Amino acid sequence: WMATNAPQMIYVLPDGAGPNGDPYQINSANNGPYGDAFTQELIPYMEEHFRGTGEARGRVMSGRSTGAWAALALQIFYPDFFGGAWASSPDPVDFRAFQLVNIYEEKNAFVNEHGEERPSAREESGDVRLTMRREVQMENVLGHTGQWTRSGGQWSGWNAVFGPRGADGLPIPVWDANGWINRSVALQWQKYDLRIVLEKNWATLAPKLRGKLRIWAGERDDYFLNNAVHLLEESLEHREPKGVVTFTYDPHAGHGGSNLSIEEMMQEMYQATQGATTKP
Repeated sequence: WMATNAPQMIYVLPDGAGPNGDPYQINSANNGPYGDAFTQELIPYMEEHFRGTGEARGRVMSGRSTGAWAALALQIFYPDFFGGAWASSPDPVDFRAFQLVNIYEEKNAFVNEHGEERPSAREESGDVRLTMRREVQMENVLGHTGQWTRSGGQWSGWNAVFGPRGADGLPIPVWDANGWINRSVALQWQKYDLRIVLEKNWATLAPKLRGKLRIWAGERDDYFLNNAVHLLEESLEHREPKGVVTFTYDPHAGHGGSNLSIEEMMQEMYQATQGATTKP
């Protein structure tokens, strides 16, 4: 930040801590109106007190993994408010590949169609280091009253953000203790499936998002997140106008990398705030 060539920017890191896990900075039935508070209260306050531009082009976002999904979601749900999102290894952007689970069609999250335990995480070599069942069991141990939906962990957080709220005031589980998926709950996750949101609103969103979404994924992603990125790209490649979203892949990279150094990304972001276009 002290370097003479560093872009002059206000750097804001949203707090990802929440009672149900990371709230992903968006509105949800279980966490409340995070997205509205972020865009209508927090950012306007900061811009007023810290000489922000007060314009969409001056509000750019970046993130990796969870932060990458949040950046993409905020840009898509508030297309006129933000000026761009640089997303590396985003959490599932197409819920037909929620890691390795198609939550709309498959019956069980823990076991695949071959009757084998479904992997949840792998090494870049391909070795499985964690299965879905074991990961959820771990969250059961951490969760209040032994429930993974109340652990504050990864699956707890996703369930709270994407799922409906029950009559008891708690998130309704998308699957039961044995991994059997509740189809009606899974269908309610669709409002946060970024691929579906883009497909349904493409005519309106495409002109507003052109050049604003840059997605990078490693083909050896630890959590198989590259699968969803490919599905999203396939969904958009035949839609007009083309080239709205930029996709970049690294065949040898795992989770959390990027095709840009931090300096390169910041320079691109700064150019975007100046109203300039950058090469994909």
